[in-house]
Order: sequence, then C-alpha cells, then structure tokens
Amino acid sequence: MRIALLVVALSIAGTNIVAAQSLPPITKSKAAAQKAVSATNDHTRRMTASQDSSADSTGRSAARATQASAGSTEVKSGMATFSRESFRYERSGRRDPFVSLMAYGELRPLITELRVTSIAYDPNGGSVAVLRDLGTKEQYRVRVGESLGRMRVARIAKKEITFTIEEFGYSRQETLALTDPKKESSQ
Repeated sequence: MRIALLVVALSIAGTNIVAAQSLPPITKSKAAAQKAVSATNDHTRRMTASQDSSADSTGRSAARATQASAGSTEVKSGMATFSRESFRYERSGRRDPFVSLMAYGELRPLITELRVTSIAYDPNGGSVAVLRDLGTKEQYRVRVGESLGRMRVARIAKKEITFTIEEFGYSRQETLALTDPKKESSQ
C-alpha cells in the first residue's frame, strides 16, 4: 500500500513539473506589456502632433501655451513623459499671504490684561477712565467712542467700563469693573 501511494505521489509531482514547463516564459508577458506601453505612447504622440498642427502663429498650440503660462514642467523618463504643474506667486503689489491680516499693534492690549485703575465720571458725558496694561505696564486714558486696539469704549459708568470688541467680523461687549486696591491687597 505504501508503495502504491508513493507511485501515485510521484506521478502527480511529475505532472506538475510538466505543466510548469509548458507555461509561457515571463519574457513573453514582459514583451506584451512593453508593446502595450509603446502603443499608448504612440497614440499620445499622434494626439499631441494633431494639436501642434493646429498651432497658433507662434508655432505652439493653445493648450501648450496655457501650460507654459501656468508653469508646467516636463520630465522625460525612458519611454514615458510626465507633466507636472508648478505655480509661482507673482507679488507685483499684492500683500504677502503668509503675513497676519492684523498687525501686532492692533492685537494689543488684550481685555484680559487690562485693569481699571480710576474713573472720572461725569453724568453729562465727559467721563474719562484710566486703564493699565498688566503685561507692558502701559497706562491708557480713554473716553466714550475712543478705540484701544480692537476695542472701542462703548460706555463709562461710575464703577465700570463697557467695551465693544470686533474680531473677524463679529462684535461682542465686555465689561471691566473698577477694583478697590485696598480689597485687592488684603486678599
């Protein structure tokens, strides 16, 4: 029985070897792929040549003129040609797109860094408020309607100032209250 199984196994193995030898070699598949690539390249050259025959007065087709103005780059590699678009930013009087739209001076002072130090309140509308920037230790005197960075003083009351802050097209109101320095030092 073992001998019979061995004979059957050897005959199956021999059949697989014969079948493997009868397959077409890889070079035939490679040649077929290269033939298909060259046919595609020939078709592309014919299409390009027909565009070139309908060229404008400068001798280039309108499509190639558009590509050249956009800044295309052609790379020839073996049998294939690759085209890639590249762009340049022509400044010519335009602003730098990488610079912030808001200047540094427009950002300062921030409302979170301001402290109301005193208010001279006038019920008839001549009130003045004194503010201190905690970051730079700078002092500001403001009246209703004056701007301070991105903020505009909307109202000055006896013990608080209301600002209108405009950011990115939206406006909101914030209020700063006058703090008592004696209570602050004891806390």
